[in-house]
Amino acid sequence: MKRDHRMPFGAQLQEGGGVRFRLWAPAASTLVLEHLPVAATAWRAAAMESVGDGWFEAVLPEAQAADDYRFRLLDGPADAPADGLVVPDPASRANPHDVHGASRVVDPCAYDWQHGEWTGRPWHEAVVYELHVGTFTAEGSFNAARARLAELAALGITAIELMPLAEFSGQRGWGYDGVLPFAPESSYGTPDELKHLVDTAHGLGLMVLLDVVYNHFGPDGNYLHAYCPAFFDASRQTAWGPAINFDGPHSQTVREFFIHNALYWVEEFGFDGLRLDAVHAIADSSTPCIVQALCTALHQGPGQSRQVHVVLENENNQAHRLARDAHGRPLQATAQWNDDLHHAAHVLLTGETEGYYQDFAADPLKRLALALGRGFVYAGEPSACRNGQPRGEPCDGLPLEAFVSHLQTHDQVGNRALGERIDMLADPLMVQAARACLLLSPHVPMLFMGEEFAAHTPFLYFCDYGDTDLGQAVARGRRAEFAGFAAFAGQDGQAAIPDPNAEGTFMASKLAWEEREVPAHAAALRRTRALLAARRAHIVPRMAHGSALWHHAAHEGLLRVTWQLGSHSLLHLLANFGQAGREVVRLPGRLVYAEGANLPAPDEQRLLMLPGGVWAAVQDDRDD
Repeated sequence: MKRDHRMPFGAQLQEGGGVRFRLWAPAASTLVLEHLPVAATAWRAAAMESVGDGWFEAVLPEAQAADDYRFRLLDGPADAPADGLVVPDPASRANPHDVHGASRVVDPCAYDWQHGEWTGRPWHEAVVYELHVGTFTAEGSFNAARARLAELAALGITAIELMPLAEFSGQRGWGYDGVLPFAPESSYGTPDELKHLVDTAHGLGLMVLLDVVYNHFGPDGNYLHAYCPAFFDASRQTAWGPAINFDGPHSQTVREFFIHNALYWVEEFGFDGLRLDAVHAIADSSTPCIVQALCTALHQGPGQSRQVHVVLENENNQAHRLARDAHGRPLQATAQWNDDLHHAAHVLLTGETEGYYQDFAADPLKRLALALGRGFVYAGEPSACRNGQPRGEPCDGLPLEAFVSHLQTHDQVGNRALGERIDMLADPLMVQAARACLLLSPHVPMLFMGEEFAAHTPFLYFCDYGDTDLGQAVARGRRAEFAGFAAFAGQDGQAAIPDPNAEGTFMASKLAWEEREVPAHAAALRRTRALLAARRAHIVPRMAHGSALWHHAAHEGLLRVTWQLGSHSLLHLLANFGQAGREVVRLPGRLVYAEGANLPAPDEQRLLMLPGGVWAAVQDDRDD
């Protein structure tokens, strides 16, 4: 099977041979296409024709896949070289020479899909595993990540989520500073190697989601300002410069660029869905807004023939973006990352209340129970972090699988000064209890790579801007970010923060797979496997027709939650986050999972919950 998403821009192979090159450059008057055929040593120049509305086009009959190409602006900005500014294609399908180098013509149909019949999985079956390709393995490549997929599938993972892959500056980075949204990061491998990864995942029954960034471009290698200032709205400033223009003059072309990008990843690479980074940072007053337009394009396009999911990151907790129709189908997004649950659990487990954790400082166990029960903690309540202003929208009525909940993510680990994981910060018994609550809930759970074996390797913030003004500015900014925290005050505290540009910072963030052989980590892996097996056998089948809160409570360290699964089942969860054992009334129904709790005889009604103990049971209509 072949896959190809055709676009009105970029380099497109023609049916009769040759390549059509197209660039939107409304601020340019003269453009030259420079072309380097395979095995050639000299660039060839061809004038590009202005075809109206800022578009330039050239068709080269002799061009073919694997040729390199670039654009030369002969009337670029004032500080451009006298012979013109040379830029890559913003819609490049491959940029093997990094963000400042030439682009490469790609034949999307060169890869032969082995599992082209794959139509995805329903969302309620998702157990998501977030990974960063560069640090997931020692090799840091698509091929090396692909080799580990069978282990994840055997563990009980059903979806992997790749951190952003758009070509970024240098050889290492998180991916959120990408500048070529259509080009997979070349330091990880080729486009076909990425397709092989997705294809292999599908053969193992794994969905593959991709994290994409549509709210900003990275600071190095973004040439759009030089020939296409209409791409940005200078009246709206962000931390990365002018905001992307989604609703001003000429915004229709900008919107089409990103809509095509979303369709490209799903149609050409076979991704099962996208995670949209920081949609709260997107300014768009148009109707429909770009987020809704993206969701509609995916649902009405590839979503007509297979399962396609859209997950949001949204600090504003906008429940309306997660609404369902009468048949339970998403009207916009499928789900949202639920940072509220993370924050409540983190405060409970660590006692940390600085920064945004202050909103969860009061009775974190009660807030964790609320998050498990309904999804958002802040669903319109006043937030101290917002000077008492309300945050969020009421989320009652949303199915709980609309919340991707987690104890760790790249953000929550990597945005710590020293990149410590929760397993390094808190009592292992309590962390395991919180992880059990997550994995046994009707939320869609997400693990951060290595969490399945309680990895102790840090995940630090790293980039590759070198000893440049930008690199030094990033390092200073990183130190300034933590200046207000007591642990990093003063010169010694600042010096303890790793340099993001240092290669050692990146290398320290690579998973140490050998940790799994250490007894404590091996035990954590066994628990994760058992929890996921219980979820797969007893919880997921009952979620097929939705889920909702029935009851939640938290008192003196004891957490209780009961959910309605479908229309005929209740799921009961009990966990002891206190420091002493607690005798409790036995939960009704059939046992799903127990740890740290004595197993009573069938006729006994009470059981002893040890600290960190967890008990879960399902109760169907036919049960007493």
